[in-house]
Amino acid sequence: MNTAPRLYAYAYAGTPFPAEDDGELFDLAQHLIRRPKDTMFVKVSGSSMVEKGINDGDILIVDRKAEPRPDNVVVALTEDGYTVKTYEREHGHLKLVPASPNHAPIEITENTRICGVATFAIHRLA
Repeated sequence: MNTAPRLYAYAYAGTPFPAEDDGELFDLAQHLIRRPKDTMFVKVSGSSMVEKGINDGDILIVDRKAEPRPDNVVVALTEDGYTVKTYEREHGHLKLVPASPNHAPIEITENTRICGVATFAIHRLA
């Protein structure tokens, strides 16, 4: 038995579109997760990424096998613990850069481990 919720209509952010009566099955995981065995969920704590739309309490969907590229949001293990930052190359050096001017970038060292690339952020609207 499929327990996926039904998607009854697409909601357009422009002109309203007539709703259809018969909804299709909608598997949220199929749309959000490319590699289920290599995916982890991370709950965000802190405000260093708010300007990227990632808020305190959000849940990140993280692909552990994705190769990080500049401008990707990554989860990393540093000498000080786990962090969520933007992966950047600056003047030949790799850095973890916050999306808030209130926090400093972190230089990536041989002790830094990139745990994965965040592919989606889930947050409550109300």
